[in-house]
Amino acid sequence: MNVEALVDTLRRGDPDRLAMALMAPRASRARLVTLYALNLELARTALGARDPLIAEIRVQWWVDQLAGLADRPPPPHELLTPLWDAWGAAAARFAALAEARRRDAERRGFAEADEVARYAADTGGAVMGWAAAELGGQGPAVAAQGQGAAIVAWLRAEPALSALGLSWARPDPAQGAALAALGRAALARAAAARRSVARQAAPVLFAGVQPLRVLDAAAAGLTPASPSEFARRAALARLALSGRWWVRPLVTRSGTLRGRPA
Repeated sequence: MNVEALVDTLRRGDPDRLAMALMAPRASRARLVTLYALNLELARTALGARDPLIAEIRVQWWVDQLAGLADRPPPPHELLTPLWDAWGAAAARFAALAEARRRDAERRGFAEADEVARYAADTGGAVMGWAAAELGGQGPAVAAQGQGAAIVAWLRAEPALSALGLSWARPDPAQGAALAALGRAALARAAAARRSVARQAAPVLFAGVQPLRVLDAAAAGLTPASPSEFARRAALARLALSGRWWVRPLVTRSGTLRGRPA
C-alpha cells in the first residue's frame, strides 16, 4: 500500500485528520498521512478482536514491529513500508502509541476522569504532538490542545465505547462532568498560550467540530449530538482560511464556562 492508498483509507476512516494532512505543506503530507493511518490502524487493531487475548497479541505485534524500526527497515508491508519511507528510524517512537492501545485490547473501563485524561494524552494527544512537531509546533500549548482534543473525541465516542466495555467501569455522570472540566481546562490552557505556537502548525491542531458543545453536553450528563457534514466542512474551512485553531472560554451570566471559536 502506498501513500495514495492510505489517503483513501483515511478518507473512509478518519476524514478530519485527512483534511488536516491535506492542509499542511506538501513536503509534510506523506509523514502526516502515514502517522494518521497508523493511528487509525492501531485503534482498529485493539478493537477488532472480540477475544482480549487475541487483541493484545495483535497490539504486541505492532509494538514489536514499530520498535524494530529503530534498527532496520521493515519487510514489505502495506503500512510499515510507507511509514518507514516517510519517517525512517524516527518511526520507532510510535511504538509508544501502540503501547497506549494495549488498554483498549484489555477491554478495561475507566474508574476516574483523570485516567481518561492520561489515556487521551497518550493516544490522540501524542498523535497531535508528533504532527505539530513535524510542522514546527511544540511546547505546552500543543500538549494541552492535544489532550483537550482527545478528551473531546473520547466523549463524542463514549456511547460506542460503552458497548465495548471501554467507557466507565461504573456508570457515573459525575465522572463525565469531571472529564468535561478537564477537557475544557486543557483547551483553555492551549488558547492562553497560542502565541507560542508556530502558525504553520495550525492545520494539525484542529480540536474537532464544536468541541465545547461536546463538553457542555457531557457536563450536563447528555450524549453529544453528532455534527452535521455541513458543520464539519464549515469548521475545517474556517481553520484553513483563518489559521485559528484554538477555542476561547467565555463566562455566561450563570457562571458556566462556555466557548466559541476565536
